[in-house]
Amino acid sequence: MAAFKTLDDLDLGGKRVLLRADLNVPVENGKVTDATRIERIVPTIREIIKVDGKAILLSHFGRPKGKVDKQFSLEMVVPAVADEIGHPVGFIDTDWTDVEQARKAIDSAPPGSILVLENTRFHQGEEDNDVELAKRMASLGDVYVNDAFSAAHRAHASTEALAHLLPSAAGRAMQA
Repeated sequence: MAAFKTLDDLDLGGKRVLLRADLNVPVENGKVTDATRIERIVPTIREIIKVDGKAILLSHFGRPKGKVDKQFSLEMVVPAVADEIGHPVGFIDTDWTDVEQARKAIDSAPPGSILVLENTRFHQGEEDNDVELAKRMASLGDVYVNDAFSAAHRAHASTEALAHLLPSAAGRAMQA
């Protein structure tokens, strides 16, 4: 038995599931060149959408130093996520200082949706483990799942602070 909670311990049915993923993948000319990190989260995403949950992906991408820098936008990663999962994936151009527009987009998405939020590092509070930023993130979901093994050791808002604000568990990649 695992010493930590897993997807089996959460009710995901119809829930908004904030999924901390690792989408920090290599990109050349706007195209993902290695989708290994994306492949690792596919089983977790499939479990969420199978029960009509909304998979809402949080991730960092590169080092934009707490500022919006479109060369580090996660929007360019969305087609690779869609290809790996074989399911349409939406992108929400998230303003991390005011998440109301993101909340409206999430709430209007149908059950079983997969949505990628904008780079968490576009806000300085991400790397500072800012509780106020984590609260804004938490307002977008009902439960939190961390499936970003390569980022799990970081005390950042989307990996550490957020886990204390919602029912939380490890995803399938973290169990492996």
